[in-house]
Amino acid sequence: MAPIVLQQVQKTYRMDAVSVPALRDISLRLSPGRFSVIAGASGSGKTTLLNIIGCLDQADAGEVQVLGESVRSLSDNQLADLRARRLGFVFQNFNLLPVLDAYENVEYPTLRLGLSAAQRRERVGSLLEAVGLAEFARHRPGQLSGGQRQRVAVARALANEPELVLADEPTANLDSSTGATIIALMRRLQRERGVSFVFSSHDQQLLAEADEVFHIKDGVIDRQEVRA
Repeated sequence: MAPIVLQQVQKTYRMDAVSVPALRDISLRLSPGRFSVIAGASGSGKTTLLNIIGCLDQADAGEVQVLGESVRSLSDNQLADLRARRLGFVFQNFNLLPVLDAYENVEYPTLRLGLSAAQRRERVGSLLEAVGLAEFARHRPGQLSGGQRQRVAVARALANEPELVLADEPTANLDSSTGATIIALMRRLQRERGVSFVFSSHDQQLLAEADEVFHIKDGVIDRQEVRA
């Protein structure tokens, strides 16, 4: 089953009396278990598209299916449950809670899953070990480097054992060396855990690692590359 299917999706933003088309008749099917990238320049519509795939925003028209669910038919509570239980998110600004340490930031998404304290400890410890931050578990975000914070964000995205991880420009605030390390980490975790990853990015390092690339320009899919 394709994790994401979009058919003739449209999205327009309205600012006062001005209408700005962000997406125009987008149709695509993402392959399961892949490292997929939506690529385009700033303002091309890639982040809007990623937000619609992640059920953070609604399309104005068209059909959006996420993990077999028709998004338009889901209530707000059902959408929130889909995001909490089946999706993971990585953001370019990390979005870690500054008052929580690394362990607590990774644990946070698991609190509504009904896991016991022992199960949460095992899962969070395993994820911090996987991203190489076990010894930094009690460090708050302000005590970590940018690369370390993004590692925590990747671990947090996997904490609910999602089927699909969405990442918006995950290397944008990192230097090229750190970005390459984060890309390698996400690729390894994707292969080990069989999770589908979908990125919005114009980072050439990330595009070089992708299994498939959807190039978007002016709100339209310009071309698709399949490399796997």
